[in-house]
Amino acid sequence: MAALYAFRPMTTKDLPKIRQWLAQPHVREWWGDPDEQYALVSGDLAEPAMDQYVVAATGSDFGYIQCYDLTAWNSGFGTHPEGTRGIDFFIGEPAMIARGHGSAFIRAFVDDQLRNGAPRIVTDPDPANRRAVRAYENAGFEKVRIVDTPDGAALLMVRNP
Repeated sequence: MAALYAFRPMTTKDLPKIRQWLAQPHVREWWGDPDEQYALVSGDLAEPAMDQYVVAATGSDFGYIQCYDLTAWNSGFGTHPEGTRGIDFFIGEPAMIARGHGSAFIRAFVDDQLRNGAPRIVTDPDPANRRAVRAYENAGFEKVRIVDTPDGAALLMVRNP
């Protein structure tokens, strides 16, 4: 039976849980310094070009996904249709890793974004993060090319309607 995913807009009340998740070794490995990332994520609550969500399955919060206007943060991704959105995510709860949730909730989230008018969704995982790359591929993303970002080399991946 597939889990039903809910995407609740993140609020300041979620910040303690986000801080805990960012400190988890499996999140820190790819997101970097928890204090630095917490400052960025919490600061983005006031950013109009950034939408942030807490992801839940069967009523329990387990992850985070952010969706942003690519024109606000296009770091070498090239030309994309007006309205293209970028996404990043992590699964915070260790028990939810390697169980197919990443690709399933990404697909559900992206399907909704595309249904509601986004012409394209892009993402840029670290090429060495095989778990994330596989999750995005299983959610319908295609590998495009390696791009240079402020955080280093990344794999540009694209999903079209």
